[in-house]
Amino acid sequence: MTRIKALALFSGGLDSILSVKLILEQGIDVVAVHFGSAFSSCAKDDWGVAEVAEQLGVPLEVVDLGDDYLKVIREPKHGYGKNMNPCVDCRIFILKKAKKYAEKIGADFVFTGEVLDERPMSQHFAALKLVEEESGLKGKLLRPLSAKLLPKTVMEKKGLVDREKLLGIRGRSRKPQLKLAEAFGIESLPSPAGGCLLTCSDYAGKLRDLFEHKKRCSMADVALLRVGRHFRLGDNKIIVGRNEAENKVLVEKKLRSDYYFEAADVVGPTTVLQGAKTEKAVRAAAALTAYYSDAESAEVEVCFGRESLSKSITVSVLARAEVESLRVGNC
Repeated sequence: MTRIKALALFSGGLDSILSVKLILEQGIDVVAVHFGSAFSSCAKDDWGVAEVAEQLGVPLEVVDLGDDYLKVIREPKHGYGKNMNPCVDCRIFILKKAKKYAEKIGADFVFTGEVLDERPMSQHFAALKLVEEESGLKGKLLRPLSAKLLPKTVMEKKGLVDREKLLGIRGRSRKPQLKLAEAFGIESLPSPAGGCLLTCSDYAGKLRDLFEHKKRCSMADVALLRVGRHFRLGDNKIIVGRNEAENKVLVEKKLRSDYYFEAADVVGPTTVLQGAKTEKAVRAAAALTAYYSDAESAEVEVCFGRESLSKSITVSVLARAEVESLRVGNC
């Protein structure tokens, strides 16, 4: 007999791990797919997604969401949550991609680690139903952790999955999941995998600023929002590194047309200036560089240029109020 194959949407978090375990327990082959996002704020720890999949014994496919994902973020059909998090539209977008990949590998169905009412915007009953329908997976999307509280799927009706071996977890409490993890002998628990920068007001402010000033954005633009302190002067964007690692990233990721700045003879940040290189913009970028440097004098020499720090300018150190007036977000 041909074995049943299922595709798991896999975040690497506890809910997705438990869902995979429940399906594996039924003798079903599982392939995991992880959609990487520039908006993930998952904690850095020893539990990487690949390592978790390996411990579960399931093959893993990692797919980076492309620039077309930004269209969903910019203009979500179903609107935003508290900040710039279009949770429902995001889920639909990802599940459409999962559906295509499931067809490619010959998977019989798709399942997720979603829990009914765990997240207020995207996991209440109406939202789960809407996501199913608009992703093209109506009746074909299994949520093992809450299946007994949801309508029977095609897979359950056909006997591909035993509904009695699925669960009926509901709400935001983690106690049922922790108890199940203990029953499965899962001792090292991963950090929660649900962090999304789009729900953070500071990050949302920086992304909104980017969308307002740049019609065509790429994931590279979005990735830079996580680096440094961000400032806006008209159409110019100024990014100031917060540490040595960020300074290095800014130099590596800047465009050829961008200027970069460093204070002369004192320890300080690397600053990148995007947009037109007007005298006003150059002075502002240099002044911000001076402000965050270790310089103790009222005036500071700052070197700058495109490919090398071949030019210099002397600027007065800004007052804090001037700095704050240019800031985007709170970082």
